[in-house]
Amino acid sequence: MFRKTLQTKNQIPWNKGKLIGQKSPLTAQEIWSIRMTLQNDGRLRDLALFNLALDSKLRACDLLKIRVSDVSSGDSINARAMVLQQKTGRPVQFEITRKTRKSIADWIECLGLSGTDYVFPSRIRRSAHLSTRQYSRIVSSWVAEIGLDSTAYGTHSMRRTKATLLYRRTKNLRAVQLLLGHSKLDSTVRYLGIEIDDALEMSEQLDL
Repeated sequence: MFRKTLQTKNQIPWNKGKLIGQKSPLTAQEIWSIRMTLQNDGRLRDLALFNLALDSKLRACDLLKIRVSDVSSGDSINARAMVLQQKTGRPVQFEITRKTRKSIADWIECLGLSGTDYVFPSRIRRSAHLSTRQYSRIVSSWVAEIGLDSTAYGTHSMRRTKATLLYRRTKNLRAVQLLLGHSKLDSTVRYLGIEIDDALEMSEQLDL
């Protein structure tokens, strides 16, 4: 009994030294900085992955399973796409902007990918596509390269970024809900953390 109690007391908490909670979305300036870094370095895969992650607003598990045929018709990349979400089983649509279409096309051409191939194949033989762990490490490297604290950002930062920027610009919560594929509006509110943000914004505008 004493030994068990001693082990419990000496055990290091799993979250010691880690930032717990929602990961921060990127700002427009941070998006530009990462994109320029990837472009200047000629990192075609990372640029395509970064752009598609922002546009699609998909969870990592859904993003990494996208095949060439999901985003293209023949030799051209579509302006819109639809995927079935693994978590909810519900389809969700997303736009593919001009910059993203260009970067995906360059990456597909570089690797000579066909319609049935995953857009982001893994370099590890036992995996057909990038794993969520690999993707997490890649995201951490992106933010670290522009001087951000990598512990404050993660794969969900990529999912939240465009949705957060859209909400801040339009305040259209229903549109954000549809784009994120949430079945309930409450889920979108909690996911974006907008209640406290809006409350603080209103409070800041009140000059007493």
